Amino acid sequence: MSLHAAKKLSDNPTDQQKTDYSPVLVNLEAVHKVYQTGTIALHDVNLQITQGEFISFVGPSGCGKSTVLRMIAGLGEPSSGKLEVLGTTAKRAREENNEVAFVFQDATLLPWRSVLDNVVLPLELRGVPKQDQQREAMRVLEMVGLKDHVKALPRQLSGGMKMRVSIARALAAKPKLLLMDEPFAALDEITRQNLQNELLNIWKQEGLTVLFVTHNVFEAVFLSTRIAVMTPRPGKIATMIDVPMPYPRKETLRTTHQFSDIAAEVSSALVH
Repeated sequence: MSLHAAKKLSDNPTDQQKTDYSPVLVNLEAVHKVYQTGTIALHDVNLQITQGEFISFVGPSGCGKSTVLRMIAGLGEPSSGKLEVLGTTAKRAREENNEVAFVFQDATLLPWRSVLDNVVLPLELRGVPKQDQQREAMRVLEMVGLKDHVKALPRQLSGGMKMRVSIARALAAKPKLLLMDEPFAALDEITRQNLQNELLNIWKQEGLTVLFVTHNVFEAVFLSTRIAVMTPRPGKIATMIDVPMPYPRKETLRTTHQFSDIAAEVSSALVH
Protein backbone atom coordinates (compact mmCIF):
# COMPACT_ATOMS: atom_id res chain seq x y z
CA MET A 1 0.00 0.00 0.00
CA SER A 2 1.45 3.31 -1.02
CA LEU A 3 0.71 6.17 1.32
CA HIS A 4 1.92 9.73 0.92
CA ALA A 5 4.00 11.18 3.74
CA ALA A 6 3.56 14.25 5.87
CA LYS A 7 6.03 16.13 8.02
CA LYS A 8 5.29 15.86 11.72
CA LEU A 9 6.85 17.72 14.64
CA SER A 10 8.51 15.64 17.33
CA ASP A 11 6.29 14.77 20.31
CA ASN A 12 9.10 15.93 22.58
CA PRO A 13 8.46 19.59 23.43
CA THR A 14 12.16 20.17 24.06
CA ASP A 15 13.07 18.90 20.60
CA GLN A 16 10.81 20.85 18.25
CA GLN A 17 13.58 21.31 15.68
CA LYS A 18 13.64 17.61 14.81
CA THR A 19 11.12 16.30 12.31
CA ASP A 20 10.23 12.92 10.90
CA TYR A 21 8.09 11.76 8.06
CA SER A 22 5.12 9.55 8.79
CA PRO A 23 2.55 8.18 6.36
CA VAL A 24 -0.82 9.90 6.21
CA LEU A 25 -3.41 7.31 7.27
CA VAL A 26 -6.51 9.52 7.03
CA ASN A 27 -7.02 12.36 4.57
CA LEU A 28 -10.13 14.55 4.43
CA GLU A 29 -10.31 17.33 1.85
CA ALA A 30 -13.29 19.70 1.62
CA VAL A 31 -15.59 17.05 3.07
CA HIS A 32 -19.29 17.96 3.25
CA LYS A 33 -22.11 15.88 4.69
CA VAL A 34 -25.79 16.67 4.07
CA TYR A 35 -28.46 14.29 5.34
CA GLN A 36 -31.61 13.40 3.40
CA THR A 37 -33.56 15.71 5.70
CA GLY A 38 -31.53 18.61 4.34
CA THR A 39 -29.53 19.02 7.56
CA ILE A 40 -25.97 20.12 6.83
CA ALA A 41 -23.91 18.11 9.31
CA LEU A 42 -20.40 18.94 8.06
CA HIS A 43 -19.03 21.76 5.92
CA ASP A 44 -15.56 21.91 4.37
CA VAL A 45 -13.73 19.57 6.77
CA ASN A 46 -10.01 19.32 6.04
CA LEU A 47 -7.71 17.11 8.07
CA GLN A 48 -4.66 14.89 7.67
CA ILE A 49 -3.84 12.30 10.33
CA THR A 50 -0.45 10.63 10.32
CA GLN A 51 0.56 7.23 11.60
CA GLY A 52 0.95 6.96 15.37
CA GLU A 53 -1.05 10.06 16.28
CA PHE A 54 -3.70 10.23 18.99
CA ILE A 55 -6.28 12.75 17.80
CA SER A 56 -9.24 13.82 19.92
CA PHE A 57 -12.31 15.57 18.51
CA VAL A 58 -14.11 18.01 20.79
CA GLY A 59 -17.03 20.30 20.11
CA PRO A 60 -20.64 21.06 21.06
CA SER A 61 -23.32 18.39 20.78
CA GLY A 62 -24.51 17.93 17.21
CA CYS A 63 -21.40 19.44 15.62
CA GLY A 64 -20.56 16.30 13.63
CA LYS A 65 -17.80 14.68 15.70
CA SER A 66 -19.39 11.25 15.52
CA THR A 67 -20.31 11.81 11.87
CA VAL A 68 -16.65 12.33 10.99
CA LEU A 69 -15.69 9.19 12.88
CA ARG A 70 -18.40 7.09 11.26
CA MET A 71 -17.38 8.20 7.77
CA ILE A 72 -13.75 7.35 8.49
CA ALA A 73 -15.02 3.94 9.62
CA GLY A 74 -16.85 3.46 6.33
CA LEU A 75 -20.25 3.59 8.03
CA GLY A 76 -21.34 6.55 5.94
CA GLU A 77 -20.11 8.50 2.94
CA PRO A 78 -19.41 12.21 2.38
CA SER A 79 -21.91 14.11 0.26
CA SER A 80 -18.93 15.69 -1.45
CA GLY A 81 -15.20 16.07 -0.97
CA LYS A 82 -12.39 13.55 -0.67
CA LEU A 83 -11.96 10.94 2.07
CA GLU A 84 -9.12 8.41 2.02
CA VAL A 85 -8.32 5.91 4.76
CA LEU A 86 -5.09 3.92 4.63
CA GLY A 87 -4.68 4.74 0.97
CA THR A 88 -8.10 3.47 -0.11
CA THR A 89 -11.80 4.06 0.51
CA ALA A 90 -12.99 4.02 4.11
CA LYS A 91 -15.35 1.11 3.48
CA ARG A 92 -12.64 -1.03 1.89
CA ALA A 93 -10.17 -0.27 4.69
CA ARG A 94 -12.67 -1.60 7.23
CA GLU A 95 -14.47 -4.40 5.40
CA GLU A 96 -11.84 -5.86 3.07
CA ASN A 97 -8.53 -4.96 4.66
CA ASN A 98 -9.71 -5.24 8.31
CA GLU A 99 -7.46 -2.32 9.24
CA VAL A 100 -10.03 -0.18 11.07
CA ALA A 101 -11.77 -0.98 14.38
CA PHE A 102 -14.56 0.98 16.08
CA VAL A 103 -15.34 1.21 19.81
CA PHE A 104 -18.75 2.74 20.51
CA GLN A 105 -19.95 4.56 23.62
CA ASP A 106 -21.95 1.46 24.56
CA ALA A 107 -19.90 -1.72 24.85
CA THR A 108 -22.34 -3.53 22.45
CA LEU A 109 -21.47 -6.98 23.80
CA LEU A 110 -23.56 -10.04 22.94
CA PRO A 111 -25.21 -10.90 26.28
CA TRP A 112 -25.32 -14.66 25.68
CA ARG A 113 -21.61 -14.93 24.89
CA SER A 114 -18.81 -15.05 27.45
CA VAL A 115 -16.06 -12.45 27.60
CA LEU A 116 -13.79 -14.71 25.57
CA ASP A 117 -16.47 -15.49 22.99
CA ASN A 118 -17.26 -11.79 22.55
CA VAL A 119 -13.61 -10.99 21.91
CA VAL A 120 -13.10 -13.75 19.34
CA LEU A 121 -16.19 -12.69 17.36
CA PRO A 122 -14.40 -10.54 14.71
CA LEU A 123 -11.84 -13.30 14.24
CA GLU A 124 -14.60 -15.85 13.78
CA LEU A 125 -16.20 -13.69 11.12
CA ARG A 126 -12.87 -13.52 9.28
CA GLY A 127 -12.48 -17.29 9.34
CA VAL A 128 -9.37 -17.28 11.54
CA PRO A 129 -8.54 -20.81 12.81
CA LYS A 130 -10.01 -21.49 16.25
CA GLN A 131 -6.65 -22.02 17.92
CA ASP A 132 -5.42 -18.65 16.64
CA GLN A 133 -8.67 -17.01 17.76
CA GLN A 134 -8.16 -18.22 21.33
CA ARG A 135 -4.51 -17.24 21.44
CA GLU A 136 -5.10 -13.70 20.18
CA ALA A 137 -8.14 -13.21 22.41
CA MET A 138 -6.16 -14.21 25.50
CA ARG A 139 -3.35 -11.85 24.49
CA VAL A 140 -5.60 -8.80 24.30
CA LEU A 141 -7.65 -9.79 27.36
CA GLU A 142 -4.44 -9.93 29.38
CA MET A 143 -3.55 -6.52 27.98
CA VAL A 144 -6.79 -5.01 29.33
CA GLY A 145 -6.59 -6.86 32.64
CA LEU A 146 -9.37 -9.40 32.09
CA LYS A 147 -7.53 -12.71 31.64
CA ASP A 148 -9.18 -14.02 34.84
CA HIS A 149 -12.71 -13.21 33.62
CA VAL A 150 -12.83 -15.04 30.29
CA LYS A 151 -15.86 -17.16 31.23
CA ALA A 152 -17.95 -14.32 32.66
CA LEU A 153 -21.08 -13.10 30.90
CA PRO A 154 -21.59 -9.36 30.26
CA ARG A 155 -24.29 -9.12 32.97
CA GLN A 156 -21.66 -10.12 35.52
CA LEU A 157 -19.33 -7.25 34.62
CA SER A 158 -19.09 -3.64 35.75
CA GLY A 159 -19.35 -0.82 33.22
CA GLY A 160 -15.59 -0.40 33.13
CA MET A 161 -15.03 -4.11 32.60
CA LYS A 162 -17.54 -4.19 29.74
CA MET A 163 -15.67 -1.36 28.05
CA ARG A 164 -12.40 -3.26 28.49
CA VAL A 165 -13.99 -6.22 26.69
CA SER A 166 -15.12 -3.91 23.89
CA ILE A 167 -11.60 -2.52 23.53
CA ALA A 168 -10.11 -6.02 23.59
CA ARG A 169 -12.53 -7.12 20.85
CA ALA A 170 -11.41 -4.18 18.70
CA LEU A 171 -7.73 -4.96 19.30
CA ALA A 172 -8.11 -8.66 18.50
CA ALA A 173 -8.31 -7.88 14.78
CA LYS A 174 -4.96 -6.02 14.98
CA PRO A 175 -6.20 -2.80 13.36
CA LYS A 176 -3.94 0.02 12.27
CA LEU A 177 -6.60 2.61 13.05
CA LEU A 178 -8.71 2.56 16.24
CA LEU A 179 -11.80 4.78 16.28
CA MET A 180 -13.45 5.50 19.65
CA ASP A 181 -16.73 7.40 20.05
CA GLU A 182 -17.00 8.65 23.65
CA PRO A 183 -16.10 5.23 25.06
CA PHE A 184 -15.70 6.43 28.65
CA ALA A 185 -18.61 8.89 28.84
CA ALA A 186 -20.84 6.72 31.04
CA LEU A 187 -18.13 5.74 33.54
CA ASP A 188 -17.31 7.20 36.94
CA GLU A 189 -14.29 9.48 37.13
CA ILE A 190 -11.91 7.01 38.79
CA THR A 191 -12.70 4.25 36.29
CA ARG A 192 -12.47 6.76 33.47
CA GLN A 193 -9.00 7.92 34.46
CA ASN A 194 -7.79 4.34 34.93
CA LEU A 195 -8.98 3.44 31.44
CA GLN A 196 -7.36 6.55 30.00
CA ASN A 197 -4.01 5.35 31.35
CA GLU A 198 -4.58 1.83 30.06
CA LEU A 199 -5.57 3.15 26.64
CA LEU A 200 -2.36 5.16 26.33
CA ASN A 201 -0.32 2.08 27.25
CA ILE A 202 -2.16 0.02 24.61
CA TRP A 203 -1.78 2.77 22.01
CA LYS A 204 1.98 2.79 22.45
CA GLN A 205 2.37 -0.97 22.84
CA GLU A 206 0.33 -1.81 19.75
CA GLY A 207 1.62 1.06 17.58
CA LEU A 208 -1.92 2.27 16.90
CA THR A 209 -3.29 5.47 15.46
CA VAL A 210 -6.30 6.52 17.57
CA LEU A 211 -9.17 8.88 16.75
CA PHE A 212 -11.16 9.67 19.89
CA VAL A 213 -14.41 11.62 20.29
CA THR A 214 -15.07 13.21 23.69
CA HIS A 215 -16.94 16.08 25.32
CA ASN A 216 -14.37 16.20 28.12
CA VAL A 217 -11.64 18.78 27.51
CA PHE A 218 -9.39 17.41 30.26
CA GLU A 219 -9.65 13.89 28.86
CA ALA A 220 -8.71 15.18 25.41
CA VAL A 221 -5.66 17.02 26.74
CA PHE A 222 -4.44 14.06 28.80
CA LEU A 223 -4.69 11.59 25.93
CA SER A 224 -3.90 13.44 22.74
CA THR A 225 -1.03 14.45 20.54
CA ARG A 226 -3.42 16.92 18.84
CA ILE A 227 -6.98 18.08 19.43
CA ALA A 228 -9.44 18.95 16.67
CA VAL A 229 -11.85 21.63 17.91
CA MET A 230 -15.08 21.65 15.89
CA THR A 231 -17.59 24.42 15.36
CA PRO A 232 -21.36 24.17 15.97
CA ARG A 233 -23.38 22.70 13.08
CA PRO A 234 -22.60 22.77 10.27
CA GLY A 235 -19.47 21.31 11.77
CA LYS A 236 -15.98 22.02 10.57
CA ILE A 237 -12.60 22.05 12.24
CA ALA A 238 -12.13 25.48 13.78
CA THR A 239 -8.56 24.81 14.90
CA MET A 240 -6.05 22.07 15.62
CA ILE A 241 -4.32 22.39 18.99
CA ASP A 242 -1.03 20.60 19.62
CA VAL A 243 -0.47 18.94 23.00
CA PRO A 244 3.33 19.12 23.29
CA MET A 245 3.70 17.03 26.46
CA PRO A 246 5.87 13.89 26.37
CA TYR A 247 4.67 10.35 26.94
CA PRO A 248 4.23 8.40 29.14
CA ARG A 249 1.80 10.78 30.82
CA LYS A 250 1.54 10.38 34.57
CA GLU A 251 -1.37 11.35 36.79
CA THR A 252 0.63 14.26 38.22
CA LEU A 253 0.48 15.86 34.77
CA ARG A 254 -3.16 16.79 35.38
CA THR A 255 -2.13 19.27 38.09
CA THR A 256 0.57 21.09 36.12
CA HIS A 257 0.33 24.63 34.74
CA GLN A 258 1.07 23.37 31.23
CA PHE A 259 -1.89 20.98 31.37
CA SER A 260 -4.18 23.73 32.67
CA ASP A 261 -2.99 26.18 30.01
CA ILE A 262 -3.70 23.76 27.15
CA ALA A 263 -7.12 22.91 28.61
CA ALA A 264 -7.88 26.63 28.81
CA GLU A 265 -6.81 27.07 25.18
CA VAL A 266 -9.15 24.28 24.06
CA SER A 267 -12.02 25.65 26.15
CA SER A 268 -11.50 29.11 24.71
CA ALA A 269 -11.53 27.74 21.16
CA LEU A 270 -14.85 26.00 21.88
CA VAL A 271 -16.64 29.25 22.71
CA HIS A 272 -15.31 31.35 19.83
